This record gives sequence, C-alpha cells and structure tokens, in this order.
Amino acid sequence: MSTIAIIVPFVWLGWLVVTEWVPMFPLNDLRPGNVGRRVLAACVNYPFPLLIAAGVALHQTWSLIAATVLCVLIVGGHVRSWWLPYFGGGTAAQREIYRRDHSRTLKILPAEGHDVVIDVQHLVVGALSLLMLATTLIVTLDG
Repeated sequence: MSTIAIIVPFVWLGWLVVTEWVPMFPLNDLRPGNVGRRVLAACVNYPFPLLIAAGVALHQTWSLIAATVLCVLIVGGHVRSWWLPYFGGGTAAQREIYRRDHSRTLKILPAEGHDVVIDVQHLVVGALSLLMLATTLIVTLDG
C-alpha cells in the first residue's frame, strides 16, 4: 500500500499539470487572461503532493501524520472551493472566478439552481484527493 500511497500524489500532480497547462477545451478553458491565476495556483498546489509522497516514503510516524494532515487540507480546500459553492455556500469572489474561468468547461452534474457547478476537471481532482487521503491514511494507520 505504501507504493500506491506514494504514486497517487504524483498522479494527482500530473492531472493538475496537464489540465492547467495543456489546452483541452471543453475539459479546461485555458485563455491568455488566466495565466497569472494558473501560475499562482501552481505555486500553491504543486508542492503539496510532493510533500505527501515524501512523507509516505520516509515512513516515519511524524512524516505520515504530516502527509495525512496535508491530505486533509487538500480535501478540505476542494470541498470549500467546489462543493460548498455548488450547494449554495459560495462567496461572490468564488462565483466570479467560476464565471470567468470555469463556466464553459465540461460538466456532468446538474447545473439548474446552482451558481457554481463542479466541472469534470475538478471532479477528477476531488476523486484523486480522496484517493490520496485514503491511501495515505491506510499507510499511516498501519504504521
């Protein structure tokens, strides 16, 4: 399980890199106007999976706990950024970011009655985030 828990963060990171930098409309909507926001998101998000994989690879109690905490933060951030706004808990800023950067992307969830709808790109991020948390937690609990 440790090997899987080390690989999953790299898959998560790879998905982010591909969907944030390789134009694949309607999966993503990469326009020159959102490059700055994508660079900032990369600087914030990309170190996390590297730290998680390193924490699992070290396989020390403190590093496994730190990796698990980082996974919890990632899942929490995803819920705050996508699921809360989807169910009506979004801020005006979140709705504006969605309108500007994600309103034209591919979605499979119902849009009616929702100001923010999670697109396929971010559904995959959420699923990978949960998988990363689950595998890291299993390794942590197994000690």
